[in-house]
Amino acid sequence: MTGTFSSGFALGFGLILAIGAQNAFVLRQGLAREHVFWTCLTCAVSDAILIAAGVTGTGALATRWASFETVMRYGGAAFLIWYGARNLHSAWRGGAMLNATNKARTSLSATLTTVLALTWLNPHVYLDTAVLIGSVSAQYDNRLWFGLGAGASSFVFFFGLGFGARFLAPVFARPQAWQVLDIVIGLTMWVIAIRLLYM
Repeated sequence: MTGTFSSGFALGFGLILAIGAQNAFVLRQGLAREHVFWTCLTCAVSDAILIAAGVTGTGALATRWASFETVMRYGGAAFLIWYGARNLHSAWRGGAMLNATNKARTSLSATLTTVLALTWLNPHVYLDTAVLIGSVSAQYDNRLWFGLGAGASSFVFFFGLGFGARFLAPVFARPQAWQVLDIVIGLTMWVIAIRLLYM
């Protein structure tokens, strides 16, 4: 069981390690120290739900709906283009979150709406969790432990990223650092959107 759990953890961690829409958002929330716990929890629980769907076989249902992939692709791309533009605009203005103690904070509901959209409107999330992890788990006798390992990797990664980001606070005390981060996030969102449109 330990080996199966470790294999699931390694695969899940490897898939989530690459920078993406979720990761960039969690990093920014962590640096701003804004709703970090709820952001990390929402990302981790969302991944766990999708991983569970893949491991139990229900993730295959998504591939049977011809319009599902198209709707998710264009809806996700549109959202990522808008979100990327918002970050680039923030960089142009000089960064709106330079001070972690700034009173003009984003509401929890707005933050959760954004993170849910970044998660559930991204077809790559379904491919990595429900489809890929679900397919690999079929090679193991105990799929439950494989799925638990993959799910655990999401919790470790997101909470590590969100709460570990504060150690970079001295670097982001400079306005230019926030501008660079916003530019990187904005361009990353646009690259992911282009990939979605031409995948």
